[in-house]
Amino acid sequence: MGDVLAGFHAVWEFESDSVLIRFERGIRSPKLFQALGERRVPLEAIAGVTLTQGRRGTVVLRVVPRPGADPLMEAAAGQLKEAVDPYRLVLPADRHTLAEYYADELRALITEDDTPAERFLVAPPETPLHFKAYDGKASFDGRKVSFRWSWTGASSAKWKAGDQSFPVSALSGVEWRSPEALDGHLRLLRRDAGADDAARQVQPDQDPGTVVFGLGYGPVHESLPFAAAVLAAVRTAGPSAGLAAAIPAARRDPADIAERIRHLGELHEAGLVTDEEFSTKKAELLAEL
Repeated sequence: MGDVLAGFHAVWEFESDSVLIRFERGIRSPKLFQALGERRVPLEAIAGVTLTQGRRGTVVLRVVPRPGADPLMEAAAGQLKEAVDPYRLVLPADRHTLAEYYADELRALITEDDTPAERFLVAPPETPLHFKAYDGKASFDGRKVSFRWSWTGASSAKWKAGDQSFPVSALSGVEWRSPEALDGHLRLLRRDAGADDAARQVQPDQDPGTVVFGLGYGPVHESLPFAAAVLAAVRTAGPSAGLAAAIPAARRDPADIAERIRHLGELHEAGLVTDEEFSTKKAELLAEL
């Protein structure tokens, strides 16, 4: 087709085998759109096309992604609000006829198929990615996910467990709960037999494989692309990848180690850490120098 259709917050470029969605980076554009930048959606990733009346004199052109085709939508699991749905193009009502034309053109090019895709067809967000949760900092470099606990927010259970590093090959998936919900969090699901079931029995703030969101922590535009990138990497690795050896942690800043030992001492004095746990964890921290 080679045509361009501009709407509020995004421009769609129609190509012979895909739709390229370019999101605006203006101050009024949703932060998730700004974070995504642009996305190429292959026609085989589209299950259908809809055109509906929007609010305040607008019409909405939407492509319906096939289940399993987009890691972002898979990670979101239906939790995205309509206003930040990346597959909606909102246009002024006077462009209804034009939108209807492109909807018909797309329908003629796609095979309406809502069967789950065997693999992700839409590219995931690029790494490295990171965000600040309430109880720690999460980072993903494409090979491993790391959680570094915050001394002001992490529970004593997470401090006892220490900072975490998970190779992609040791994971089976992710569980993202929107920060706009009361129990917002990002949980890593492990391949170990029974690990997922065991983890789900533990509250997010007590699980070393989970970071907890909160007001201003883990916002959608940061934590969802992160979850999508991890999920895509896990699917690419596949079950045949096997369990990789733990990736050694980098040497830490001595000042950071000293601060962590100080906080560990506070937990010990408060009776939240036993003498044995204090000695063991202190030795582990000193070994990182």
